[in-house]
Amino acid sequence: MHLVQIFLPLRDNDGNAFAKARFDAVRSELTERFGGVTAFIRSPAIGAWQDEAGAVQRDEVVLVEVMAEQLDHRWWATYRQDLQQRFQQDEVLVRASAIERL
Repeated sequence: MHLVQIFLPLRDNDGNAFAKARFDAVRSELTERFGGVTAFIRSPAIGAWQDEAGAVQRDEVVLVEVMAEQLDHRWWATYRQDLQQRFQQDEVLVRASAIERL
């Protein structure tokens, strides 16, 4: 079993909040494909990273998680690229961890 986490930005690069419908669409798509989803929308996380110039950039992100029996790397790569376009990002972080259901 794998836990897949997707970090989506709350706002675009100009600081405008994305419409709730954008996040609803992601939740619907993942629920349909994986049978369930958890989205942490009401308490955005704060992300920070260093850009190429060494400046620290900050972003509020929404965390979306699904559990999957198998990882289809090709599907996830395509879906990540789609999310990058929809959320106007150079990169959307998607990560997977092996987990054990207790």
